[in-house]
Amino acid sequence: MSAKPTRAVSKTPPKAVVKAKARVLVVDDHPVVRQGMAQLIGHEPDLEVCGEAASAPDALKAISACRPDVAVVDLSLKGVSGLELLKDIKVRHPRLPVLVLSMADENIFAERALRAGARGYMMKEEAAEKVPEAIRCVMSGRIYLSDAMSSRLLHQFVDGRTEAGSPVDRLSDREHEVFQLIGQGLGTGEIARRLHLSPKTIETYRAHIKQKMNLESATELLQHAIQYVQRVAGGA
Repeated sequence: MSAKPTRAVSKTPPKAVVKAKARVLVVDDHPVVRQGMAQLIGHEPDLEVCGEAASAPDALKAISACRPDVAVVDLSLKGVSGLELLKDIKVRHPRLPVLVLSMADENIFAERALRAGARGYMMKEEAAEKVPEAIRCVMSGRIYLSDAMSSRLLHQFVDGRTEAGSPVDRLSDREHEVFQLIGQGLGTGEIARRLHLSPKTIETYRAHIKQKMNLESATELLQHAIQYVQRVAGGA
């Protein structure tokens, strides 16, 4: 019997699966910073900026509209602070990982940011090329902190230091915010307008701050607040 002719089978190579880029929302009240972040992230093969926001209300709207995979948030926002925004995101979008990228001292704000719902904290003075690494880290479900901050928190845990280490650490996030504004020279009325609260509420916060910090008078409160703000600004 003659052998049957074999039929040629064409083998078309499978199409390469193009993985969608992770969508990043950038929240910062400085346009130049947002532009720089967009350029930096835009060079990454697996990341893209899907939206920008300059304030907490705009950020919440952008999250609903853009549905990002991760948000990069500054703490120094006009109106509602970045810490309050973190708390709102945690309630409204609990699965959205947030990386804080801020000028604020990590020794003072990193732990507060993590408690408020952030998955990582990075200071703007760190090398820019570390930002994509930090974004991928929080997206993977891990916590991103500098080596120094990670070591500090680990030592606190090992040593069992669960209570605040200084009087300022005993303040709530809102009290801490009021304390900083006092140190910047703002009066009760100005702070109330800045935080969209009543003067009476600010006076209540002032009373709580004095009690927690064991301060006798408004003058003593002002002195401590000014010294604190100067120390933070000086990197102490």
